[in-house]
Amino acid sequence: MKYDFDKPIERQGTHCVKWDEPTPLLPKKEGKCVQCNAPSPFGEGWDEAPLIPLWVADMDFEAAPAIREALKKRVDHGVFGYAIVQDSYYDAVINWYERRHQWHIEREWIQYTTGVVPAISAVIKALTMPGERVLILTPVYNCFFSSIRNNGCEVVESPLKAVGLDERLEMKDESLNAEADKQSSFAQPSSSYVVNWEDFEAKCADEKTTVFLLCNPHNPAGRVWTREELQRMNGICQRNHVRIISDEIHCELIMPGHEFVPMGVVSPEDGVAPVICCSPSKSFNTAGLQMANIICADAETRRRINRAININEICDVNPFAPLAVEAAYNEGAEWIDELNQYLWANYQALLSFFTEHLPQLKVFKLEGTYLVWVDITETGLSADEMEEKLLREARVWVNSGTMYGTEGYIRINIATQRARLMEGLQRMAKVLNPTK
Repeated sequence: MKYDFDKPIERQGTHCVKWDEPTPLLPKKEGKCVQCNAPSPFGEGWDEAPLIPLWVADMDFEAAPAIREALKKRVDHGVFGYAIVQDSYYDAVINWYERRHQWHIEREWIQYTTGVVPAISAVIKALTMPGERVLILTPVYNCFFSSIRNNGCEVVESPLKAVGLDERLEMKDESLNAEADKQSSFAQPSSSYVVNWEDFEAKCADEKTTVFLLCNPHNPAGRVWTREELQRMNGICQRNHVRIISDEIHCELIMPGHEFVPMGVVSPEDGVAPVICCSPSKSFNTAGLQMANIICADAETRRRINRAININEICDVNPFAPLAVEAAYNEGAEWIDELNQYLWANYQALLSFFTEHLPQLKVFKLEGTYLVWVDITETGLSADEMEEKLLREARVWVNSGTMYGTEGYIRINIATQRARLMEGLQRMAKVLNPTK
């Protein structure tokens, strides 16, 4: 590989959320847990061991060289005043989506803002009235809940159905016949998610439901929705006059054998255009630079969104962000392709390790993102208890599934150097299977 994703990067002390955020982790003394006085499986001095953060969704890899070079050049100029977003920015976005996803975007469809979460909040403000309902497929990204409620709307959940992979095959889900499933030679995930279509349609038919907020690829479930699934979602929403907002921030993080399909390419010409919120920030590890796009083919919808962006005062970006986006989209294709190969290998390593050492943890199929969803119900611990136990006893930080609206699951971020990931998994095994 051309890029070295195994290269250790020291992030502690760089004021980053992932590594420097204060945690509820309790200190160890004399090899014991202060809270319960239980012996630590790691012995004395464990309070000095570094925390391994496998939680918040950013990566421990350096950004692509083209991005770093563009930012270095801008820093060397030495003046950092207000920025103008140039035509070259729009060209980069348009050309990337045309090349990578066969989606033709017109320049006037694009409105930029500071991030995908602010974008979602602005679009909800533009498309709803307080008291209306916004439908989501749960478990789902935690900020969906706050974005909906902060705009005075009601959250309506359509829970995804967890099924075994054999069940998806029986449902004639063609995505499971992909190359990805053939490549897993040593371990297989146990589960996946599908939409409960009867429930989804019933909740779209509720006259108070006016917006469906989709996550594609889905965080934390790891699904990359197929074209057929997206068409079915769109058809149900169109029949019930429900507008679609699609968060596609993870759209470049696609595992082998799967294809990302933008919601923008499945909407029928005679229907109401969906609103797409996207950014290279997750895929290219530039979230701290703060820039995203809202893409919509409908002029009246764009007018309303533009008003909401200005009301929320999220219409200005810093002088570094547009340059990073241009560099990512113009020169980052090879880097992202290699990144996905590395993430896939990390996922395979996790699957193999869990199969051998933590068989009570059931791993969901990862089709996209770098976020692995794990069923922990066989451990007898709640998700919050599991998060706390791993923090206190293993110094490994994962996310409890409760923040995504579901009990009995944890989310593990595998976007780190493989040696660090494996150390984290080994610590988990010592705590959860101490005699194995």
